[in-house]
Amino acid sequence: MTKRTWRRVPMYLFLSISAILSFFPLYFMLISATNKSQDVLGSRLIPGTYFLENWKNLMANQDIGSALYHSTVNAVATTVLALLVCSIAGYGFEIFHTRGKDKLMNILLLAMMIPFAATMIPLFQMFGEVGMINSTWAVILPAVSTPFLILLFRQSSRNFPYEILEAARLDGLREVSIFFRIYMPTMKSTYAAAAVITFMTAWNNFLWPKVILVDSAYQTMPMLISNLVAGYVTDYGALMLAVLIASLPAMIIFLALQRAFAEGMTGAIK
Repeated sequence: MTKRTWRRVPMYLFLSISAILSFFPLYFMLISATNKSQDVLGSRLIPGTYFLENWKNLMANQDIGSALYHSTVNAVATTVLALLVCSIAGYGFEIFHTRGKDKLMNILLLAMMIPFAATMIPLFQMFGEVGMINSTWAVILPAVSTPFLILLFRQSSRNFPYEILEAARLDGLREVSIFFRIYMPTMKSTYAAAAVITFMTAWNNFLWPKVILVDSAYQTMPMLISNLVAGYVTDYGALMLAVLIASLPAMIIFLALQRAFAEGMTGAIK
């Protein structure tokens, strides 16, 4: 091998080790879903024959279908509404740029530094006063508008071709038509990146649904997994199977949109 190739060996070695370490938790989750509880505790790293048994135990003790349904409704509704609201806000902040809006944006960025635990009690009281405790909308609404997504769309809007915008206005298109017919198709990579981030955050959300959803009939997948480890005896085989089921939708969404996700994040950084 040449001297240049030898110099790359440490880099490739480091990347290989990093890839193995990154993939190992997924591998262990897959393997553990096929093993019994004692084998999972013993860190067995080869497939077992207890997958169907774990499936039966999980179905007998938990309503997986209901949890998947409520998680899907919450995640999809949150994603759609958040993309619409935050993209309109980001569009307005950049296309109709003023100094006052810059100051307002700075205030929104400061809001990112406030931990959710600090706002959870006021949110609970607010939803309690309007009778929305134990409702799906109480889970969705707090996540519809986030400073991060508004900032993402605002930064991406700086790359939006203003010549097209001016031409559309000269042709008589209203601002609403420009947004839906020109802006949204042009910024599809940013929408894909925002969709991945929002869906994964909403799907994995645990704390707020646990607080606001009093009735267990409305439990989501993270809440169901929490219930599996809340008893005196934990079936780790069934637990890992539930974790695998809960991880699949987020992985599918990310794999389907990973290229557009990378393009959208790169465009936002530029």
